[in-house]
Amino acid sequence: MVDTLVFAACTALYLAATMFLGYLGYRHTKEATDYMVAGRRIRPLVLGLSYGATFISTSAIVGFGGIAALYGSGLIWLTVLNIGMGVLIAFIIYGKRIRRIGHRLGAVTFPDLLGKMYRSNFMQYASGIMILAAMPLYCAAIIIGGAWFIHTTFDLDYTVALLGFSLITAAYVVMGGLIAVMYTDAMQGALMLVGMTLLLVLTLAAVGGVENGFTSLAGLSPQIPGFLKDGGLHSWTAMPAFGTDIWLTLVTTIVMGVGIGVLAQPQLSVRFLSAKDERSINRAVSVGGPFLLMMTGVAFTVGPLTNVWFWERTGQVAYYAADKNADNIIPLYINSAMPDLFVIIFLLVLLAAGMSTLSSIFHTMGTTAGYDLYKHIVKRERPSKKVTQMGMVSMIVFSVALALVMPPSIIARATAMCACAFLPVLTYGLYSKDPLALPAKLSLTVGAVTWFLWTVFVHTAEASKLGICNALFGQTTLLGSPFNVIDPLIIGLPLSLVTLVAGVLVARSRADAPEVSLRAD
Repeated sequence: MVDTLVFAACTALYLAATMFLGYLGYRHTKEATDYMVAGRRIRPLVLGLSYGATFISTSAIVGFGGIAALYGSGLIWLTVLNIGMGVLIAFIIYGKRIRRIGHRLGAVTFPDLLGKMYRSNFMQYASGIMILAAMPLYCAAIIIGGAWFIHTTFDLDYTVALLGFSLITAAYVVMGGLIAVMYTDAMQGALMLVGMTLLLVLTLAAVGGVENGFTSLAGLSPQIPGFLKDGGLHSWTAMPAFGTDIWLTLVTTIVMGVGIGVLAQPQLSVRFLSAKDERSINRAVSVGGPFLLMMTGVAFTVGPLTNVWFWERTGQVAYYAADKNADNIIPLYINSAMPDLFVIIFLLVLLAAGMSTLSSIFHTMGTTAGYDLYKHIVKRERPSKKVTQMGMVSMIVFSVALALVMPPSIIARATAMCACAFLPVLTYGLYSKDPLALPAKLSLTVGAVTWFLWTVFVHTAEASKLGICNALFGQTTLLGSPFNVIDPLIIGLPLSLVTLVAGVLVARSRADAPEVSLRAD
C-alpha cells in the first residue's frame, strides 16, 4: 500500500509548484499578446516540453498502454509516426512557417491565422465555430478521465474530484494565459519524462530484460484472447493480419488518426506562434523528439510486456487479470508490480499529463470564443485580455457542465476533425504565394461535414457512445465491417484534399473571375 502521508505531501508539493509557475505566468502577462501567444518569446526548452506535454494526456499513457497490452507491439508504429509527423514535420515543415507568417500577419490564434492568410472572415469564424463545437466534448472527456483518476486514487467524491480538477487547472490558465500554461506544461513534462523512464527500466527488470521479455511475449501467442484472434491478431510481437478489423483499427484509428491528426491541432499550432524565433523551433526538436519517444515508446513497450508479468505471476494475460477492461491494465500493473515510491511518482505523472492537456484545451477554447468570435460580433480588431478571459471562463463552465452530465465511458477525439477540416487548408495557406479563399472554404466545409457524418453514423467507437445513429435508425452504425472500423480521417482527409485541389484548379482556370471574389468575403 502507498503511504498516504507521503503521497499527500508529494501531491501538495506538485500542486504548489504548479500554482507558483502559474503565478509567474500571471506576472509576465502584461498585454493581450502575452495572454494569447506568450508574448512571442518562448524559448526552445519550454516550447519542446510544452508541446509534448500538451500532446500526451492521461488517456495516452493509461488508455494506449492498455490498448498496447491487447494489440501488441504494432502500436510502436504510432511512436514512429509521432516523431516523424508530430515533431520533425510539425516543427520544421509547419512550425517555422506558422511562426514566420503568423508573426508577419499579427495572428494570435489558430483561426486568426487562417483568416488572415486567406483574408477571409469566413475562414476565421467558421474554424472558430468548429473548434467550439468539437473541443468541449473532447475537453469534457479529459475532465472525466482526470476526475475518475482522482476519485479512485484519493477516494474523493467523483463530483468533488471533477470540480476540483477543473478549477485548479482553470485558475492558472484564466489568470496567466499561455505563458502560465507553457511554464506549467514544461514542469509537468519534465515530471512525465522522469516517470516514464523509470517505468521502462523497472519493467524490463521485472521481465528479465529486453531479449527475455519479448521472447516470452512471443511464446504467449496461444494465450491471446479468442476475440483478438478472430479479429486478426496472432502474435503480440507482430502486426495483425493485413486488412482484418484489428489491423484497420490499429492502422487507421490509432496510428494514422493520431499520428497525422496532430499536424493541425489548434492547441499545438499556437505553440509555434509563441516561439521567440525560428531557431528556437529548430532547437525545440531536440527536446520534443526524445520526449515523445519516451512517452509513447515506453507506453507501447510496457503495455505488451504486462502480459508476460501477469502470466508469470497469475497464470492470466493482462486482459483477463484486469477483469476484461483495457483501461485497468496499466493501473493494475503499476500497483501490483512497482515499488511504493514509484507508484506515487506515477500517480503524479498521470495527474500532470491530464492537467497539461486540459490547460491547453481551456486556453484554445477561451481565446477562440473571446477573440475570434467576439471580434466579429463587435467588429473589434485588437484582442482584449479581459474579454478573452471572459470567453475562457464561459467555455470552461460549459465544458465542466458537459462533463457532469456525460457518461464516464465517453470517448472523444478531436485529432481526426482537425486533420479533415484544417490540415489541407493550413498547408495550402502556408505554402501558396497567393492562396484562394473559395477553395479553402469548400475544403474546410467538406472535411468537417465528412468527419461529422462518419463519426456519428459509421465509426463504431464514437457512434456507439453518442447513440445518435441508433436513435434515428435503430442500429449502431449504418455501415458494417470493415467500414465501421475505418477512422473518419481516412475518409474525410482525402475528400477535403480533393475538394481543395479541384477548387484551386477550377478557380485558376476562370480567367474572367475577379481575383478578389476568390480570395476574400
